[in-house]
Amino acid sequence: MHGIPATHSSVGSSALTTMSRAHRSGFTLVELLIVVVVIGILAAIAIPKFQSTKGKAYLASVKSDLKNLSTAEESFFNEHRIYSADLDSLNATSSHGVILIVTNATASGWSATAYHPNSWPHTCALFYGAVAAVAPATAEGEIACN
Repeated sequence: MHGIPATHSSVGSSALTTMSRAHRSGFTLVELLIVVVVIGILAAIAIPKFQSTKGKAYLASVKSDLKNLSTAEESFFNEHRIYSADLDSLNATSSHGVILIVTNATASGWSATAYHPNSWPHTCALFYGAVAAVAPATAEGEIACN
């Protein structure tokens, strides 16, 4: 037994090491978990900012619809010498999801409010002429939002 060279056992362990290196392709569980955690942190930062941006876009569409309503009211007044509370007679259409409400319309002025459910709690208002201001509007002809 003393005649067996010592290299026999070292060759076997060297072959196992080479085989284990050849089969090790990919990522460890720890590396994958770190990547998942980093992606989760980035998502936690980005999603609220995205929601805030969407809310601002909805609010902008509310303001735009009030401005368009103003144009429609003035056009209707030029033809009929009275303002209208009926959005259909004004040919006024609102953006998707925007709720427009003409609260008062007379021969001497009009007032309206608008909101979008996804921009809550923002409500905007506008008034023209000799009608009572609708909160949050305080100055004639200026769109105001809370």
